[in-house]
Amino acid sequence: MLRLCAFQPDIAQNLGAMIRIGACFDVPVDVISPCGFPFSVKALRRSAMDYADIAEVVHHDSWAAYQASRRPGRLVLLTTAADGDLWDFEFQHRDTLIMGRESAGVPADVHGAVDARVRVPMPGGGRSLNVAVTAGISIAEAMRQLSKRK
Repeated sequence: MLRLCAFQPDIAQNLGAMIRIGACFDVPVDVISPCGFPFSVKALRRSAMDYADIAEVVHHDSWAAYQASRRPGRLVLLTTAADGDLWDFEFQHRDTLIMGRESAGVPADVHGAVDARVRVPMPGGGRSLNVAVTAGISIAEAMRQLSKRK
């Protein structure tokens, strides 16, 4: 099973969109604190609307807490500082796709802990995509690939 991970999200609405993505694609969402907003069940319901009730969301107090409790599988970081493009990457069933902070991505220790770094190619020349948009594109591509290999 794929997982989606939001590393210290800055914007509640983006996390809400990622939770909706998780609910719609049946992909659990890990949230690593600290967040740039108060993280609570009430805030989660407000930003994710009614999708928070059908999504599997697991909150972790820190990167260390996440690492200590994470499930088996590869960590795949979506980043503009990637080794290769999303379309060329071969996803596996237990991959966790990590999305960095909107303001700063992820720190060097997280870069060092992941198994792969991929980017969504942007032939139009933009600097970056919204983190939730990137999450949706990436989850859809991973699921497309994996559905072909059932």
